[in-house]
Amino acid sequence: MAKFMDKDFMLKSETARHLFHDYAENLPIIDYHCHISPKEIFEDRRYNNIAEVWLGGRNTDGTYFGDHYKWRVMRSNGVPEEKVTGDAAAYDKFVAFAEALEMAIGNPMYVWSNLELHKYFGIEEPLTPENAKEIWDKTSDMLQHDPNLTVRGIIRQSNVRFIGTTDDPIDSLEWHEKLAAEKDLGFEVRPSFRPDKAVNIQKAGFIDYMNKLAKSVGKSQLRTVQDVIDALYERIDFFKAHGCKASDHGVDYMMFRPAPMEECDDVFQKAMAGEKLEPEEAEKYQTALLLALAKKYHKENIVMEIHYSCTRDNNKRMFRLEGPDTGFDMIKKTASGDNLAAFFSALDETNELPRTIVFSLDSADFRQIVTTLGCFQSDEVPGKMQLGAAWWFQDNKSGNIQQFNDLAELGLLGNFVGMLTDSRSFLSYTRHDYFRRLLCNFIADLVENGEYPDNDASLKKIVEGCSYYNAERYFGIQ
Repeated sequence: MAKFMDKDFMLKSETARHLFHDYAENLPIIDYHCHISPKEIFEDRRYNNIAEVWLGGRNTDGTYFGDHYKWRVMRSNGVPEEKVTGDAAAYDKFVAFAEALEMAIGNPMYVWSNLELHKYFGIEEPLTPENAKEIWDKTSDMLQHDPNLTVRGIIRQSNVRFIGTTDDPIDSLEWHEKLAAEKDLGFEVRPSFRPDKAVNIQKAGFIDYMNKLAKSVGKSQLRTVQDVIDALYERIDFFKAHGCKASDHGVDYMMFRPAPMEECDDVFQKAMAGEKLEPEEAEKYQTALLLALAKKYHKENIVMEIHYSCTRDNNKRMFRLEGPDTGFDMIKKTASGDNLAAFFSALDETNELPRTIVFSLDSADFRQIVTTLGCFQSDEVPGKMQLGAAWWFQDNKSGNIQQFNDLAELGLLGNFVGMLTDSRSFLSYTRHDYFRRLLCNFIADLVENGEYPDNDASLKKIVEGCSYYNAERYFGIQ
């Protein structure tokens, strides 16, 4: 029986152990997509206890911040909402999480949480309800006093080289400016352009957001779709001046419904008048905007990330109480493949297809995505068109392995740009460790089975590339 989470856990062969410990384990981290706060990095926030890091707290506007992965685990264990996102004492929330975690056998949250305790606090034994008080006391003391457990300390000891945050086009980027002015920071933090509120014309808050976007570019209002595009282009220029390497688009599904600009303007005017749009109408506007943005990304050498097959905020009662991104989302079945191919083809026609990473929350989409991307590769960079890492509900053992397998069989696994945390927690860098172990074990199995030669130079190139160097090249990180 293997020991619980020792240095070789999930590494089932000598080949896997060699690849991980000698090539992957100590490489720096490029976390090219996450949701952590640049403000907290600049202020070098210090947490009072582990519940603040893991389970969050309330923002000044009353909304809740924290890790929705953990909230779902707690709710599945019947924890009252007061101890999840409510006003219960921090210690009581931590104990409730410990009780839920004990039941989470097979859930990646079990491994991630214990990896974090091990890496950052030196705690070898797994968290249980019985040792929760002891672990609470030790982690609280370290978080309050250890110089390596401020936000910056956590990032540095995690060997992070680059962080790509997720930022709204109207953001002032003041915290990015302050971080860029710091000497000897030890890592790079850059904004990523996330224009979802401008693209999702059919969703609540669109009119208010258009007014804010207009104000951000010094206009009283935006009258046409071209005005919206021009405003977003101006903001992209602003982001690029602050070192932006990537954009990100979260859409429910991939649409492609090109229409004359006059029709798109009619849709825009209808939305701005507060009228309800038919799905086909919204798709015309969304298609026009996504095509225009993709062309700008190509021109400015900015990577386009697309996330789809997610239905968000399904529990309407809890959405009214807690707001978005609080753990009430699900995998969505979509028919996005043909639209994705048509979108890429339209951009390829004019040689304006940007480097693109496509993520789906539905693992059934992986093989279709890989074969679609294979139609649009080029000599611009190896693996210009990428299947994104196993995302969100797929970021687990089986999801990662399926992603590796589908990419290997139908594309080139060796050019994969690798892992990202997609997290709101500064302790989540252990997810790169989890990913690298699974990757090394997957590759080692092919070698052990005689499906790939035991050529150490080639294996080193593949493992180090997928763990770090491919992302460095792909995002142009100097």
